[in-house]
Amino acid sequence: MPEVFELDPARVMQEGAAAAGWLVERGLGAGDRVAVATPNDPRLLALAHGALRAGIVPVFVNPALQPPERAWIVEDSRPALVIDDLDTVPWDRPPAPELADVPLGHPMLYTSGTTGRPKGVWRGVLSEGLARAWAEDERDLWAPDPDATFLVCSPLYHSAGYRSATAALLAGARVLLLDRFDAAAVVRLLAEEPVTGTFLVPTHLRRIFALGDPPPARAARRIMHAGEPCPESLKRRALEWLPDSLWEFYGSTEGQFTAISPDEWLDHPDSVGRARRERRLEVADPGADGVGTVYVTAPEFARWEYWSDRERTAAAWRGDAFTVGDLGRLDDDGYLYLSARREDLVISGGVNVYPAQVELVLLEHPAVREAAVFGVPDADWGQRVCAAVVAEASRDDLLAWLHGRVDGAHRPKDVIVVDALPRTATGKVDRERLRAALE
Repeated sequence: MPEVFELDPARVMQEGAAAAGWLVERGLGAGDRVAVATPNDPRLLALAHGALRAGIVPVFVNPALQPPERAWIVEDSRPALVIDDLDTVPWDRPPAPELADVPLGHPMLYTSGTTGRPKGVWRGVLSEGLARAWAEDERDLWAPDPDATFLVCSPLYHSAGYRSATAALLAGARVLLLDRFDAAAVVRLLAEEPVTGTFLVPTHLRRIFALGDPPPARAARRIMHAGEPCPESLKRRALEWLPDSLWEFYGSTEGQFTAISPDEWLDHPDSVGRARRERRLEVADPGADGVGTVYVTAPEFARWEYWSDRERTAAAWRGDAFTVGDLGRLDDDGYLYLSARREDLVISGGVNVYPAQVELVLLEHPAVREAAVFGVPDADWGQRVCAAVVAEASRDDLLAWLHGRVDGAHRPKDVIVVDALPRTATGKVDRERLRAALE
């Protein structure tokens, strides 16, 4: 079973102020970076909270990365200090002088598409007014209850884990932090503790339902999910378990786009919602099917750039709106439906094939745990649609499943069954390695 830490907001604030005092004593100031590579730990939240109140920006590094990947991120971020062990931080130091009441920004996290080096998402140091606006925006999304409990079962070095935990702590809520995700532990805590909110990805939901039908959640009000496509059958089963509290959002390390309530999703199945407050969605250069590149305007407090990469930053922004390269369409009510990442789009025989749509069909198969659809060069078709799956099923079974559910142009011509999907340093499916295996 995982370790469950109980976090008291007042203690986190106190330890954070002490950590900030230590960092300032070491000569760090506003805009300096401190790289931290540790597993989930309450002190990681305290360190980040205190540092950011002093304008010092933590760089969260996944401690499970291979040494070369980890070393590259640390070198690229140019930190003034690297912390690999939270026991080395003197937590009894006097607090730093003139700390802001709220964090003046967000840790720098590294993200990437399916190719290339990870990119640091840099937000700089916010004014206290903009920082308060950001904190209010996060509270609006996560809706933590100051009189109840918020559960954090995701890695803190991923955006949603850190953001949800921070929103709950700033609201004064008690926080339960798991050192790692465990389906049985999450089910037990939701059933026994007054947990009003948490964040899950569809893979978490699959693991929960693999245990059987979970008992009712005792106090759930807003259980958020995001991070990957959620098949309709999985979503509907999750709604049976959490009928009034299962929300979904669409966002990225770079920024937030949409959110959708349970009732809205039932009226607009497969949508990821409408633009969140102070934001506006638009689809650039739509085709005949209405699908184009998805942009969202960013409030002033949510502006960002790619660390030390003006070219990539300029490519992502258009005025006050940015894209992360996803493709989608808007319906007449402003609800967004995602199709694929621009870099993942497969064009086969002149037909646009959106991998996410085919992946959802594969994930509906009861024996499939993960799926990735991609294109490889083909002399006749330009690109040939292929799929790799983690499944307890044969290639022939999967091809039969696809027949009749996916039309010929979109149906994968090759399906390979693998033990695990290759992933990049930031956890995304590495489609380049999959392509190389079939070319």
